[in-house]
Amino acid sequence: MQIGFYTSTFNDRPLEEVVDFAVSAGFDAIEIDVGGHIKTPNQVEAAVALARSRGLFVSSVTYFGNQLDADRDKRRQLRARTAEFAQAIGEAGVPIFVIFPGRDDSAGEDANYDDFADFANGLIAETRSTGLIFAIENWPGPRDNFIGTTPQGWQELFRRIEDRRFGLEFDPSHLIRIGVDPYLAMEAVKDRIAILHAKDTAIDTEALQAIGYHGKGWWQYKLPGQGLIDWPRLLGQARASGFDGTLSIEHEDAAYGWPGKDLAARKEGERLGLDYLKTVLSGL
Repeated sequence: MQIGFYTSTFNDRPLEEVVDFAVSAGFDAIEIDVGGHIKTPNQVEAAVALARSRGLFVSSVTYFGNQLDADRDKRRQLRARTAEFAQAIGEAGVPIFVIFPGRDDSAGEDANYDDFADFANGLIAETRSTGLIFAIENWPGPRDNFIGTTPQGWQELFRRIEDRRFGLEFDPSHLIRIGVDPYLAMEAVKDRIAILHAKDTAIDTEALQAIGYHGKGWWQYKLPGQGLIDWPRLLGQARASGFDGTLSIEHEDAAYGWPGKDLAARKEGERLGLDYLKTVLSGL
């Protein structure tokens, strides 16, 4: 497995600076965020070339947005832009394009799944010549209601999107905070995992007892190894299932400068995550 990080942690810094840091810190790869570091499809080739010129593997490009936006004009615009990025990313030879299904609150459950599946199947067909893989991250969204972010939701999508060029950016941190066992969840989708997000979650049990699941502040995202996830177990399980892709650290740990605060602290967090994951992998 290669170890990289998601560049969103440094969206306030130019990509060249981020790439230089990745190399100096000893990372193998980076996952580039569209919003922070690739503003338009015609910038994809240059961004990817920059990373490769420093010896980094570009594991994926990630594009935020609700692909099921209830505003039909916004949905059409986002999907058109997504298709443009997909073409550029595939032509640049990046293997994975990460997107987010979202949800249309005005539509029913099946309608949401059917609509997104139709869109995803179209993207797959349009990029067949490049072999680009599409992955969704299981982030539940700002209102915790995105489709396709639970084991049941994944199966709903995989039933509708059979092509193996559609899969998951599997992030165990989100599963911890919504009460899903990440190890059982991984076992059920092991053949559809395209990339692994290395992010942890800590739970304050006293706060949870005081305010309940619908309260705020009882859970926090953490760097890998500083939360509840048993990383030797998870990564051992991934390796046993044949996963040999990229571990991409998504640094959203407030104890290390996130979001957008002390730059040195953010860099230190990335280094700590890298060192921890290297140690875990060396022991498998």
